[in-house]
Amino acid sequence: MTTVFPDTGVGPLLRDWRERRRISQLDLALRADSSARHISFIETGRSRPSEDMVLRLAEQLDIPVRERNALLVVAGYAPRYPQTPLDDPAMASVRDGLDRLLAGYEPYPALVVDGRYDVVAVNRGIALIMEGVAEELLTPPLNAMRITLHPAGLAPRILNLREWRADLLAQMERQIALVRSPELRTLYEEVAAYPVPERADRADRADRGGNGTGGEWTRERTPSFALPLVIEHGGQVLSFIASIATFNTPMDVTVAELAIETFLPADRETAAYLRERLP
Repeated sequence: MTTVFPDTGVGPLLRDWRERRRISQLDLALRADSSARHISFIETGRSRPSEDMVLRLAEQLDIPVRERNALLVVAGYAPRYPQTPLDDPAMASVRDGLDRLLAGYEPYPALVVDGRYDVVAVNRGIALIMEGVAEELLTPPLNAMRITLHPAGLAPRILNLREWRADLLAQMERQIALVRSPELRTLYEEVAAYPVPERADRADRADRGGNGTGGEWTRERTPSFALPLVIEHGGQVLSFIASIATFNTPMDVTVAELAIETFLPADRETAAYLRERLP
């Protein structure tokens, strides 16, 4: 992904990150073992930060690894973090670990996506849920947002589509604000423009007494502590709570942008159905 910055100097870029994090110059200086005066000089271009200072400030501002490389380049230094393709032999341990994690989560669905929401790996639970998705959406590279929100994808089977769609679009908006990627913006505009299938109002009908297939479903059937994904499969209503995990302190851009999304059954019926279908 290409990063687009609002200014060409490293000072204004660091100031922009600081303001987005809602941290004062004094607070940032204390965290980075510097002074508010020095931070001010850096932000206004009166002082050129050392490579170490750029990295320290980026660490305290929790700037993504890819953006740290860009800041270093703008400041006149070489990128610090490599971007190794996932199919590189050096990434064998990462791939093996992801495969083991996904397999260990079965029969429940789990997948890995990259920074563009392209699907890197899935387990049998996800493959089961994706049955019936149009072939055009399953042509590599698979994109999780397209598969979920496209009218020929999972969208027609998601009972609470309007809520789930709003949550996914909000997630993308937060990501775009963080990395300012034209590619992500283009993807967002594409999936946000997909028409919402008329069947999306089935959640309202279910709220009033269930859909009559695979058991009754009402909002009271699912936990209130998180928004569930409620989807039909084979005449059965399945309900999941999603969680996302990332690598701790990644030192490679590729690894930093990987996200592991797991779907925990939100009720006994869903868990039993998956265990029966994927023994």
